Amino acid sequence: MPKKKEPKMVTKKSIAEGLVAEFEMTQKDAKAVVDYVFDEITEAIKTEGEANILGFGKFSTVKTKARTARNPFNGETIEVPAGVSPKFKFSTAIKNAFKK
Repeated sequence: MPKKKEPKMVTKKSIAEGLVAEFEMTQKDAKAVVDYVFDEITEAIKTEGEANILGFGKFSTVKTKARTARNPFNGETIEVPAGVSPKFKFSTAIKNAFKK
């Protein structure tokens, strides 16, 4: 029986290593580029409420309501305050890639 292929884990480090191999840049510069991109996305979400990357997807935020929850370990009821949560929606191009 053939072995299952392990899924490739994409990390900031693996993206930086790909930049080094593809564009012959230093590891330090590649890490700086990756950090810059993620920092820009994070800052856009925090200040503008969304970051849209054409062909990839849209990062946004969703307001959550205050609610009552239950601690699963001891059954105690707790109040969870209203807040903001991150959300991501894939682009149509990415969705269509999975339909093939």
